[in-house]
Amino acid sequence: MEQTKGLSCQIPESLHARVTAERVAANQSLSEYITGLLTNYYDNGGKKDMAQTRTMAFQISEDLFQRIKDYLAHENERQGRKVTQKEFVIGLIEDALERWEQETADADPGAPTDTLDPIDEPADSAPSWEAEETEGGAKNVAK
Repeated sequence: MEQTKGLSCQIPESLHARVTAERVAANQSLSEYITGLLTNYYDNGGKKDMAQTRTMAFQISEDLFQRIKDYLAHENERQGRKVTQKEFVIGLIEDALERWEQETADADPGAPTDTLDPIDEPADSAPSWEAEETEGGAKNVAK
């Protein structure tokens, strides 16, 4: 683990109260919280452009939540630093997207990677629809 050094400064009481509330909500020590803030600040080139970020929120079961907490505690020990839920989830998303992008590129090396439209039709032609019989009844299918 990297050696640490103290940092002390005077800040307005209102900011101190805000930092304390956020730190408590994050269940972090003051050192962990301030280290995270400063690390994020410097990793982002000294700025945080909220216009370029989006929020994702979802609920998970208590069992899955506890499993994630156990995993993060293990990673904190293994890496010798605080691994956050955000870092963990973003890492999973980035890994999945990189695999998908690689598989897409491997499947058709000449295909553009910035399109989601798999239909090979001119933009001005509309698909024709036909009924296809299935066990549960007919369904419309683009041809």
